Amino acid sequence: MDATETPIPHLADARVRLRALAPRDADGLFALHSDAQVMRYWSFPAWTERAQAVEHIERMQRDRNLREFYPWVATLPGDDVLVGTCSLFGVDREHKRGVISYALRPSLWGRGLAGAMLQLALGHAFDSLGLERIEADIDPDNTASCRLVERAGFVREGYLRERWRVGGGVQDTALYGLLRREWRRNPA
Repeated sequence: MDATETPIPHLADARVRLRALAPRDADGLFALHSDAQVMRYWSFPAWTERAQAVEHIERMQRDRNLREFYPWVATLPGDDVLVGTCSLFGVDREHKRGVISYALRPSLWGRGLAGAMLQLALGHAFDSLGLERIEADIDPDNTASCRLVERAGFVREGYLRERWRVGGGVQDTALYGLLRREWRRNPA
């Protein structure tokens, strides 16, 4: 699908804004993805060079011409500095499903911002795109992320042992799924 057919919308609530990833986000993206705390549970190691962020942004923009996905940058209201990311990818219009991911600066953990980012992206997926299912692939040791998606209504549907090889180690995966009819908007 051509990206010009699926613009990346700006989404916002009182706590957080999501906007399209742009070249000006390279420094913030590098800071996020080079942070060992943030990357501890991801399927690839922490970045070591700013050029990785630049390459990532260029690839995201190029790939949007080949497939439909939504790479958002999270910012706080009144500020346009990257504090996190949220992506809806693997969008399959025929089967009405997609996959969600998110990351947030550790200094902002525990404030409900990841939940707000998730709710905005889910609203777009279900209400605007008409998807019926969203999936999440989460390291089961990341209990905060598991609790976050469960509060939104996701159900743990599977467990894949030794799925990712990262930094010389092996990580398992908990697979979560959320059906539109099970979604809990703005959970407490």
